This record gives sequence, C-alpha cells and structure tokens, in this order.
Amino acid sequence: MLVSTSGFTQKLQPSFKVLAFYSAKKDAAHISFVNEANKWFTQVAAQNHFTYEATNDWTKLNTKNLAKYKVVLFLDSRPEAKAQREAFEAYMRNGGGWIGFHFSAFALTPSDYPQNWDWYHNEFLGSGSYVSNTWRPTSASIKVEDRNHPVTKGMPVLFRATPNEWYRWEKDLRQNKDIRILCSIDSCSFPLGTGPKPEEIWHSGYYPVVWTNTRYKMLYFNMGHNDMDYEHGTNETLSHTFDGDVENRLIINGLLWLGGRRPLQ
Repeated sequence: MLVSTSGFTQKLQPSFKVLAFYSAKKDAAHISFVNEANKWFTQVAAQNHFTYEATNDWTKLNTKNLAKYKVVLFLDSRPEAKAQREAFEAYMRNGGGWIGFHFSAFALTPSDYPQNWDWYHNEFLGSGSYVSNTWRPTSASIKVEDRNHPVTKGMPVLFRATPNEWYRWEKDLRQNKDIRILCSIDSCSFPLGTGPKPEEIWHSGYYPVVWTNTRYKMLYFNMGHNDMDYEHGTNETLSHTFDGDVENRLIINGLLWLGGRRPLQ
C-alpha cells in the first residue's frame, strides 16, 4: 500500500489477516467481553493496517480456511470437534499465530468444558486444568517480568489492569522450559478479590497472566472477564477490558508481533 504524504510517497508495512473465533454463550461476562472485543479489534485493525474478521462458526477452523490468516484469536472458548482441533494444532505447528483470552484456556473435569485435549492444555498452553479464581472481578497491579520480549519491550515495570476474574492453574508454568512468562500479578495487589467466599480472595501466591510458549507463535492473556451487575438482575456491564491504555498496548503489540510487524514503542 502506497500513501502520499506531503509530496512524497511512503510505503506502509504490509497488512496481515486476523480471524477471531468466539462462542458467546451462557456467561454474560464473556458475552460482554466478546462484544467489546469485536468492536475494539475492528478499530485497532483500521488504525494499524491489518484486517480483522470474527465468527462464531467453528467449522471455519479448518486447514483450507486457516491458510488465509496470519493470526487466529480465541476470544472466549476453544474448539470441541476433533477435526477442528486437529486443524488448529496443524496450523500452530506450521507457524500460525494465536492469541487466546481468559476462558479460552479454561478446562475443568467435570464441567461443560472438561480437560479432554492434552496437547492444547498441557503442551501448548502448559497450564493444565483450571483450579480456582478470584471474585468479584477486580483490578490488579501487573508486573512485567520479561521486558526483553518484543511484545513487552519498553513497557513499564508495573501497570494497573482493568477489572478481571483472575485464574489459578494446575501447573506451575515456571517449571516449564518452553514457557516464557511475560506478566504476572504483583504482590502489592493482595488481597485480590472481594468474595463473599473466603477462597475467592487471594492473599499470596504466584499467578502468571500473560505468557508465550517458545515452541509456537502464541500468546495467552488471562484478561477477558468484565464485571457485571448480576446482583440486581440487569446484567449491565460494569467494567470494560479495553479501558486500560497500557494493557491495550500490550495486546496490540502481541498482534503486531504475531503478524510479523514491529510492535509499538
């Protein structure tokens, strides 16, 4: 693409294509996030010269269709069909890019989303099953642990995340040689959560929230659960994931990096 600026021609970096998958079922907080994400990514794509498409048709997660896209997003879920899982694994093993948000990593047996995909949860994400979460959705201070990665280079050491339901995982990602943890919850955030159940309030511990598996072109963000007005039955959105400038920059950097472009500085 060529753009004329003040009498000379400037060549923009080439575009890339992003395809986002979502389910947007049952949980109002996840539906709220998906709706917000689709609007936000559409704007970000226009500003950063890439294309963004979103679909709830998981049959499009097939080898022929994936070949058109540089980056795939899972906004709130994961594929269930065997053929779709095999197509996604092949896409990632062949150099495809991926970002997953929040519930896309969830796995709990028994539940509607059991841990029945070992490659995805144990090898690819490295986190294993979900164990517990904070409640209510609250903001946290996030520590950028690795400021040398292209996605986090130049980021502040600490930033304040938008409210989220934070997850605890079965596996200690620090023990996995393939996992590079980029961000974690800083200890100054404790106590984290408001309850009412005591176990929903964290007082200590180590909780990674953004990481990459160095064997693949991928990023996982634990963010993606808006606070909702469940108590009064309105299901009104009380917080928005994309209200944080630093957090937004981190996500945009991730997309640009996976798309083969230079992240923002």
